[in-house]
Amino acid sequence: MTTAKRGRKPGKQAVQPRIEEVLWNTADQLRGHMDAAEYKHVVLGLIFLKYISDAFTTQYELIAQDDYSDPEDRDEYIAKGVFWVPREARWEELRDNARQDDIGKRIDAAMTALERENPKQLGGMLPKGYARPSLPPRILSGLVEEISKYGTGGTVTESADDLFSEQPAQKAETDLLGKVYQYMLGRFAAAEGKLGGEFYTPDSVVLTLVEMLAPYKGRVYDPACGSGGMFVQSERFVEAHKGKLGDISIYGQESNHTTWKLARMNLAIRRIDADLGKENADTFHQDLHPDLRADYILANPPFNISNWGGEALQGDARWRYGRPPVGNANYAWLQHILYHLAPSGTAGVVLANGSLSSNQSGEGVIRQNMISADKVDCIVAMPGQLFYTTQIPVSLWILANNKQNGKGQEGRPLRDRSGQVLFIDARELGYMRTRTERDLTPEDRARIVQAYHNWRGDGDGEYEDIPGFCKAADIDDIEKNGWVLTPGRYVGTAAKEEDGEPFGEKMARLSAELREQFAESDRLQAVIKANLERLGYGG
Repeated sequence: MTTAKRGRKPGKQAVQPRIEEVLWNTADQLRGHMDAAEYKHVVLGLIFLKYISDAFTTQYELIAQDDYSDPEDRDEYIAKGVFWVPREARWEELRDNARQDDIGKRIDAAMTALERENPKQLGGMLPKGYARPSLPPRILSGLVEEISKYGTGGTVTESADDLFSEQPAQKAETDLLGKVYQYMLGRFAAAEGKLGGEFYTPDSVVLTLVEMLAPYKGRVYDPACGSGGMFVQSERFVEAHKGKLGDISIYGQESNHTTWKLARMNLAIRRIDADLGKENADTFHQDLHPDLRADYILANPPFNISNWGGEALQGDARWRYGRPPVGNANYAWLQHILYHLAPSGTAGVVLANGSLSSNQSGEGVIRQNMISADKVDCIVAMPGQLFYTTQIPVSLWILANNKQNGKGQEGRPLRDRSGQVLFIDARELGYMRTRTERDLTPEDRARIVQAYHNWRGDGDGEYEDIPGFCKAADIDDIEKNGWVLTPGRYVGTAAKEEDGEPFGEKMARLSAELREQFAESDRLQAVIKANLERLGYGG
């Protein structure tokens, strides 16, 4: 929506900074006081509190317009799926007292009150410690005041409109803090270094997986859910395709306690119901969903874990295709996921490229057994530098329990793909968003997704092999390649365009250019030699 359509006066106006950047710069002042691992919770906790309070305030104003309703009756909010926010936790209370020296204590009290009033959803979940000595009141005041400028009271301020100018006002407010929340997760992942990868998967990777699996309805599971990004994008996919919140049931698990709480916050901020278990737990040793058989599984498990405790799980029922090595959990993750996959389910897994070809400690045998059992549907080699925290190149594994039939996008019947694996080499796609970070454009994602769905038979076009990009290979072909799943072995190289110049004419032209270059080289050598002789070094 243009500025004129929103009723603003024409003319040159100052460009408003994006709220994400403002909050990051404000939070960046905390670097001298605490580690990134700590201060991400300071900022994300405030964003969560603001979002919850805004939803409450919007509902409060609606109830207040009804002469027969009491806006201070908590049942009015529970009936609408809105968190009840007690007075001391309402954002306006914090905003009005932002410059007080006890602002940290007020924020802690607000978090405690929210948990107390909403124990089922928020109990023990929210960050506290805002009154700690390492958090100067002036920094907290700045954060509160900056956050207050955006989306206050269910409306869009001028600054917020610059960020979401193409969306309706109320929708813009709903999306605003969700976008900020994801942005901050990503920036904190980069600031934390290696540890950041434990909770954040880049949007380009998540979106590619979600669009390939197309989870319209059913049970969605992530055994290493991190901050819950796979779930968020799955729900968005459903809504974007005319479904509704609740068409999918969400199950997840996360071993890190702090990250588990972060996931619950990330889902609660969007009112997404999910079963993440009553506690954080190790997926291999304390499976919180032992009887679950999911229609869709999306996962970005930690790469190449060596200390996953495999020696204690030697006879586990999940190892149907071979016992995974105790020194690397990659094939333990793949088999855990297949174990939890419904009879017609599909899974998308992010793994390091080494898993495509490794033969160490029996991994090659496990891979062969999985391929022979026709469980591998598609392999996508992704571009490098997509992750904030590692330069390890990754691939997407698409696994399927039933490749003979089934239903895909919008209920379309699938083509029989048994005995085949689709290989996609997407390593050349994407662009450098920063000096060190690559990203995929929507067109890049669409190219990958369209090739996959056309091959399955539920796309909008006919599938065809494209040299250098995609190839549907038979299992016999894979066996001839030693059961290696590296896409580059199968897709070949892209055909080069002919320039139309006859060979004889081209050779004559190139030979003449080469003779000219030789002549120029001789001339330059003579000039250099003469200059050296003038300086007395010609001997």
